[in-house]
Amino acid sequence: MLDFRSIETFLWVVKLGSFRGAAARLNTTQPAISQRIAQLEREMGVKLLNRDHRVASPTPSGRQMMVYAEKLIGLRAQMMAEIGDRSAMRGVMRLGVAETIVHTWLPRLVKSVNEIYPNLSLEIEVDITPNLTARLLAQEIELAFVVGPLSASGVHNRVLADYPIGFLASPSLGLGKGPVTPAELARFPIITFPRKTKPYEVVREVFDRPELPPIRLHASASLATVIHMAVEGLGIAVIPDAIVENELADGRLQLLDTDLAIAPLTFTASWLASPDVVAVERVAELARQIAQRSLAVDAPALAGH
Repeated sequence: MLDFRSIETFLWVVKLGSFRGAAARLNTTQPAISQRIAQLEREMGVKLLNRDHRVASPTPSGRQMMVYAEKLIGLRAQMMAEIGDRSAMRGVMRLGVAETIVHTWLPRLVKSVNEIYPNLSLEIEVDITPNLTARLLAQEIELAFVVGPLSASGVHNRVLADYPIGFLASPSLGLGKGPVTPAELARFPIITFPRKTKPYEVVREVFDRPELPPIRLHASASLATVIHMAVEGLGIAVIPDAIVENELADGRLQLLDTDLAIAPLTFTASWLASPDVVAVERVAELARQIAQRSLAVDAPALAGH
């Protein structure tokens, strides 16, 4: 008798193109994957996978099987989500997160997931958006909170929140008493997101003016490092205001008044289309709600600085 475990295993072997990838996705071993596929082929009475090359590919019968496998796994996920209790949503979800989210509402999301889905575990990886995008497309993570939306084929996006970008400096630099011109800003090192990220390129373009001297643009993959450098007076941080709420509140940083405009960063929850994405969609929606509540609470406080 066919079981969902064997069908799900077949689906992920085909989607990921290897027994190794399916074993990692399903938190099991390659021998276990091989046994499930062999059992499924015995029960179906046909060969479903070609194993002649490094990439596992479906046979003609396997391609037919894939159509039904996607329908069955999708229906099972919907059934569990609609009828089963929340504790029925179990397993491990691999989550990629941009560091801005770490410094704002990620702890609240983890707490909510623990309370609402007690049998769902999160494996969290923090990285820059280009790296997380590559990992998502390679199906090494199931859900990514990144600067988006992502435009790759098969990716679904849900907008989480827009984060305004501010020019932030230590009071020791003496820039907080009135409007600061671009020329005055350019006298100091500018500290921002790492290279190969959209925010870095935007900041570089903002200061790429013929009337301005070449700027010293420091980049770091660690926002904690960027904040620390700004607090120490080593330069002007160009990052979302929301991540330095504490530093603004206690006076270690000031939000500078300048007419340089940088578009807010739009963060999205992004995931690949798949028949078994109900858990991913539920966590993405939970993240959107928490992000919106976070903005509603933090915006009045930030407006006062």
